This record gives sequence, C-alpha cells and structure tokens, in this order.
Amino acid sequence: MPISWNEIKDRALKFSQEWATECAEDAEGKSFLDDFFRIFGVPRRRVASFEQRVNKADGRSGYIDLIWKGVLLIEQKSRGKDLSRAYAQAIDYFSGLKDCDLPRYLLVCNFSHFRLYDLEAATRHEFALAELHQNVHLFGFIAGYKTTAYQEQDPVNIRAAEAMGKLHNTMQTIGYAGAEVEIYLMRLVFCLFADATSIFEVNQFRDLIANRTAEDGHDLAQWLDHLFQVLNTPETQRLTTLDEQLAAFPYINGRLFEKRLNTAAFNEAMREQLLACCRLNWRDISPAIFGALFQSVKSKEQRRAAGEHYTSEQNILKLIRPLFLDALHTELTQIGKQKIKLFAFQQKLAALTFLDPACGCGNFLVVAYRELRLLELEVLKRLFGRTHDLAIGVGEFNVWCNVQQFYGIEVEEFPAQIAQTALWLTDHQMNMEVSKALGVYYKRIPLKQTPVIHHGNALQVDWRELIEPSKLNFIFGNPPFVGKNYQTTQQKQDVVSVFCDVKSVGNLDYVTAWFRKATDYMVENRQIKTAFVSTSSITQGEQVGVLWGDLLRRGIKIHFAHRTFQWTNEATGLAAVHCVIVGFALHDVEKKPLFNDDNGKAKLVAEVSNINPYLIAAPDVVLTTRSKPLFAAPSIMFGSMPNDGGFLLLSTQDKEELLRREPRAENWIRKFLGSEEFINNQERYCLWLVEISPSELRTMPAVLERVNKVRAVRLSSKRPTTQALAKYPTLFSEIRQPQQSYLLIPRVSSETRNYIPIGYVNSKVICGDANLMIVDATLYHFGVLSSVMHMAWTRAVAGRLESRYRYSAGIVYNNFPWPANIAESQRNAIEAAAQKVLDARAKFPDQSFADLYDALAMPPLLKKAHQALDRVVDAAYSAQKLNHEQERVALLFGLYQQLTTPLVIETAPTIKRSRSRKNSTTK
Repeated sequence: MPISWNEIKDRALKFSQEWATECAEDAEGKSFLDDFFRIFGVPRRRVASFEQRVNKADGRSGYIDLIWKGVLLIEQKSRGKDLSRAYAQAIDYFSGLKDCDLPRYLLVCNFSHFRLYDLEAATRHEFALAELHQNVHLFGFIAGYKTTAYQEQDPVNIRAAEAMGKLHNTMQTIGYAGAEVEIYLMRLVFCLFADATSIFEVNQFRDLIANRTAEDGHDLAQWLDHLFQVLNTPETQRLTTLDEQLAAFPYINGRLFEKRLNTAAFNEAMREQLLACCRLNWRDISPAIFGALFQSVKSKEQRRAAGEHYTSEQNILKLIRPLFLDALHTELTQIGKQKIKLFAFQQKLAALTFLDPACGCGNFLVVAYRELRLLELEVLKRLFGRTHDLAIGVGEFNVWCNVQQFYGIEVEEFPAQIAQTALWLTDHQMNMEVSKALGVYYKRIPLKQTPVIHHGNALQVDWRELIEPSKLNFIFGNPPFVGKNYQTTQQKQDVVSVFCDVKSVGNLDYVTAWFRKATDYMVENRQIKTAFVSTSSITQGEQVGVLWGDLLRRGIKIHFAHRTFQWTNEATGLAAVHCVIVGFALHDVEKKPLFNDDNGKAKLVAEVSNINPYLIAAPDVVLTTRSKPLFAAPSIMFGSMPNDGGFLLLSTQDKEELLRREPRAENWIRKFLGSEEFINNQERYCLWLVEISPSELRTMPAVLERVNKVRAVRLSSKRPTTQALAKYPTLFSEIRQPQQSYLLIPRVSSETRNYIPIGYVNSKVICGDANLMIVDATLYHFGVLSSVMHMAWTRAVAGRLESRYRYSAGIVYNNFPWPANIAESQRNAIEAAAQKVLDARAKFPDQSFADLYDALAMPPLLKKAHQALDRVVDAAYSAQKLNHEQERVALLFGLYQQLTTPLVIETAPTIKRSRSRKNSTTK
C-alpha cells in the first residue's frame, strides 16, 4: 500500500539519523540504497538492480551501482568523494544502455550529500543527508506520485501514444478487432498507469507479465483475462485459493473491467511490445494525450472524413479560461482566506456541470476537470494547511469535485472509451496532488463515480437525455471541422436536420450544426454558456449570413472570441487548420473579451461592449451575398473561364513549341492572367479563337489537335452543362473579356501582405476566372480599393483559403460601404494619391507584385505612396483621425448598418420535442 507524505518524511528523518556516520561505499553502499527505497515504501528488488555490467563509450566494461531501467540511475560513492566526478562516471554508462532503458533521473551520493538530476527537465538539486526529509518531494516518482508539469508535445506522451498505437495495430492484424480491441487496449492503458502511480504496487503489473508469462507469449492472454476478472472482483468475494500474485491486485470497479471479452492471443513479439509499454514512464503521462493515441492509429484520410483535429492543452485553455476558469480564479482571489466563503466556493465548484457534445477522446473534459480540481486543492490548502506539508488526518477534509460532473457525446466507441478512462486517470493524478499538498495518501479506489460518456451521433441525440438543461452550466468542445466539400451524405443530412427551418444551409461547415444544436438546448436554461473551437470559415464569407443570421434571430450574444489562429495538437501528422473560438449564450454580459493570437498564445486585445459574427467590435450585422453593389460603384465580374482540360492554355515552352509547328497561330495567341500569373509576374498564354474561321483553323493541325482534346474533355464530364460546351471547343466555357482596359483584383492573395495587389490591365490580355474585373474603374475606385480602409473590410468579412484572403464579389465588393457624400476635393485628393501609387510601382518595372507588396521588402517609395493614399481615404470617411484597423472596421459596419435594413433580432419560437427516448432524434 502506498504511504503518505508525512510517513515518507518521518522515514527520511530516521534514515538520515541512522546513516549519519556511515562512509564506506563498498561495505554499506547496497544496504544504504535498500534503506533509501524503503523510505518510499518500495522494495528495491521490485524495481531496481545492483551492479549491472555495461560497455562504456571507450569500450571498457563498467558496473552501474543501481539501475531502475527507464527511470533512475544511482552512482554511490564513499563519504567526501567528488559528486561531479561521480556524475561524469554515471553519464559514461549511458552509451551501454538501450534507448528504452535510459533513465530520466540520475542520483549521485556520497552518504553525506545527494545530488539529483532530472535529465528531461534539465534541473539539478543538491542537499545534505540531514536535509533529506525536507527534499523528499523530489523523489515522488519512486512512490508513484506525479512530479512533473504538463508540457506541450512532451516526448513521454508521444512515446506512449506511439507504443500503444503499435500494439493496437498488431492486435487488429491478428484479427482481434472492433469494439473489443478498443476496450482491451483501454484496460491495458489503465494497468500501465496504475503500475506507476500507486494504484497498484510499483511495477506490480509489469512483474506479472515479465515473471509469470511464457517468453513466447502463448499464455499471456489467459493471464490478462484472469487479471481483468480479479480487478473487477472485490477482495472479500475472491476465491481463497486465488494465485497470491493476482490476489495482491486491488479491486478497481468503475465498470472498466466489467464486460467479459473474448480471449486474445499473443506471440513473442506482441509480448515484447507490451513489456516495452511497461518500461515507459507512465506516471508522467498527461491523460490529454489519449486523443493523440487514437489519432496515431488512424489514417489522415479517416481523420479528415471524421473532421478530427485533436486539441493541445494550450488550445483548450484558450477556450476554458474565458468560458469559466478566469472568473473562478478571480472569485477565489477575492475570497482570500475567509473560511465560510471558501467552503461555499468549494460547494460551487462541486456543483458545476460540463457537457462536451463532440468529446472525442476527452481532452476538453480532462483539462477542465484538472483545472477544477486544482482550484479545489487551493481551497483545501487555505482551509486546512498553513504550510505546504502540514500534517492532517484524512477525515478532516473532503474532496467534493468528481468525474460525475462531466458529460460527453462521441460518435465512435473507441474514443468514448478513452475519454472515460482518461477522466479516471486524471482523477487519480489529482488525488496524488492532494496527497502531496496535505501530507496524506488520498485515493478513490475502488472507482465509485463515473463520467457519463454517451456513444452516439451528437446531432441525432437529444442532449437532454444525458443531462437536463436546468442542471447544466457549460457546453464546450471541438466539434468536427468537415467542410461542405468533404461531408458525407449522412453528415449533410445531419446539418439539414438541425437547421430544419433555415434555407441555404448547403454551404455550411459541419461544425455549424453544433452551434445551432447548443442554441436550441440553451433555450430551456438561458444561463448556460457555450464555447466551441471552429474553423475560421464560419466567421468569414457567405457562411456568416446563413449561420449567424439564424443564431442572432434566436437571441444569441457572443460573450468572447479568439480570432483566427493556426491549429496545433499533440499527435503526429498535425492538421493544417485555421480556427477561431467563439463563446456565446442566450443572455448578455457587459464586458466581452476579444483575443488575438500571439505566437500560439491568447493575447487580450480589448474588452468591448459587443462582438459581432465577424469577431470584431462592431454592431450585430451580417452580410448577405449580393449580385450588385449595394453602394454607388461600378459592377464587378469574374474573368473568363477556360474549362478546357488545360488544352487552350499555354506555358512559355508550349507557346514556343506551338509556334515552331504552326507560325500562323501567333495571331491567335494572347497573354493570359490567372491570379498567380498576375501577382508573380509569370508568363502564361492562351489560344483565343473567338473569331477564327473554320477554314483558317483547318490550316493549323496542331491547334486543331488541341481543340479536339478540349472537345473530348468536355464530353467526358459528368455535368450536362459541360457536355453541352463540347459543341464549342474553340472557345472558353465562359467569356467575359472586356473591350477596354480593366482593373484586375486577384480572388486569392496572401494574408501576409498589407494590401491586396490590384492593377489596370490592357484589354488584349485575357483575364482568367481566378480574378475579378472592374471595367469602368476610375483612379478614384482604384485608390479606395487599394487603401488600408478597404483592406480592413476585406480582412474582416472575406472568406479564407487556409489563411489567405479569398476576395469575393458577392460578400466583399458588393457590400463594401464607399464614402458617403464625398466632396469633389476629397475625390480629387484620392485620385492624385492613387496616381502616385501607380507612379511608384512604375519605378520598379521588373519587380512582381509579390515582391513589391512583400511586408518586409516593400520599397519605401511605394510604402510612402500607400500611406499618403490611406490618409486621404480615411479623411473621406471620417473627420477624426483613425488610428487602428478596429476603428475603421467599426466605422464601416456602422455605415453598412445605417444604409441597409437592420437585421431584426428576435427570439425564435421554442421547438417542443418529445421526451421519449424512442423519439430522441432531432428532426
């Protein structure tokens, strides 16, 4: 049985007194180390061995005084010997050890002094023998107490995930698959964790596998079956003739080992895989890695289909801090040490309930539970301890927070199993923190409380069947990110079913259904707060009008937001996704924090009175797709679309080869611009055969060959409209080329540029459909569109391709508020400043727009011209100086709201649903 910290300290003090005068390494070194391990209630023989022979780096043999493989190496010296030389000697042994046996901790000792190195954390602690009882917390890893903090991308977590993933794949390969292998794997995970964290005796599980099963693995499955039954049976109900080593395992309960599984089968290699897992340092595992574990055994294509993007702790905290954690910390700070209020605060913590309706492997639930327990621990320390190590009886305090406060829904069974197990492991880790802080050994084994993790499709399940809205406080999580082009038929049906009373939902991302489902649920308890991680696309472009138009009408208010940041997680094969976090509810709050990303961390921009669906401090308006400009401005249109299979388009090499074969074709070749060619000054050409006669076409066989290939490509299409275009194989499928010069705007441009490069183009240059064109654009229009004012609007409302700007006619241009009632002098000033921008560009004729508008390399002459243009455009909008982009965006949204019909925000009628389980699916 693990022992309390107070007992450990008492033993350490006695140990120091008994060994105060010993000095001979050879005579008493082994006894000294045996007694040292007894301080922590761990028999040395169970975990470590003396005098292991290794080959050192210089080829000579050496003997390690003590090695606990994968954990601790000790070099013991006589009293007064130099500890630095002892350290160098110990390090010299590393070359003779396998990678899996390399220790995390290195201890050198000369009886009178200890020096402990944590090689992963790169720390060193040194103290005298008499001070050992004051430093026993450094050796918590021996007794099974967790001693390290959570770290992003911790190698311990990654190694554990990969090792278990390998074992999982091997078991599937031999045919042990489906739900059973998933439950089996979670049982092994629990046993590995229990082996290192004092739920079991140290290495109790590993010793059973290593010492009682055959090396070829043929009987391993039978031993594990028996062990699982033992762990599910109370000690008082076990057979009196039970094997003594099995009988020593504790009763676990919690239904983890309840179901009888089919017997697996192992071979020698699989047994070694399990033993390799046993050698990992499971005491330092973060339960939040189990999402990464699951991800490591699935293909990238499977993860995309399911919309799975596992969440790092850093990203989870970006959500839970503003949702509830910051407020709780502030409240605790204000309480201080007032005991009555501390007791009331602890009761409040224990009454909070949380739902993650897309919980996956439980990362959000795990981190939220851990943070809740840490808050409660601080309460307990203030109530019951004046110092960190105050002795206290077990009956004098209560830990009230438990895993039953957490609910989850997960569509796949395996991650649902992981989520439940991860919460149990977190519970035990936090119990160890209580033990360390209050000086007692506190545990909750056998497991009596269970989180409610429901296996099912969250968009088809009635969430009220898990927990009544009146009993819930927070909804949070990371729902699937599947975009409209990647959704399965079932996923599309789910979205339509949830948005049953909304039109035009076909373009919505899958994640949006969770926003609406949560809103419907919150109607029955308007104090619930919700926050989701989502793809940034739901706050950009055309999705805003559909999703947020609906939610705003139902009374939703955004409480906080974290603007676009790049997604990271703890698994291999990281998903390249750009996300936002939106916190919302059906009640309002006065202050609403708005965050930006700052090198992966959340940076508070401001606390504002309103955050709109574009995540800016501006009124609640949403933009609808428009076919014409809302304000007085020339029309915009797409460039011409080839739809030719590439046979009407020519590279420089294609052009030269074609002209070598068909010199006559030169009259029918025109320069072609897509967005890439325009921005990067790349050469590309096309066959522009708009007015060619049949007789002339027949005189050019090489051109005719390309035309025939266009025809074949269009005929092979599955779209009838494209098949019909095969009748006109000489032409682009859509021709919009103007007869006069035009202003070109690329539809996609890098987000790293301060301005989207736009420019005038000669009418003889063919504009492709990767661009937009404005035929009647004057210098005034060019100037406003090239200004920081228009860029602020674009950044706020444009869709994104990954993180790049996706400029659109319907949302960005046609909704853009042009200056109202502009004076002639202001128009003239804008035109003059716009001309100076063009003049500055002309100074660098050989430079591409990509070079000219590089944020770092932009020529000073051009930068100053743009800054002058920005000033006069700002002046056309406001008599007062505008200092920040947010001021410009707020002004533009104000203009938009004034000049359009304001969005009427009204609460939608409550949808009554059947309470019957048979009719729990949302229709």
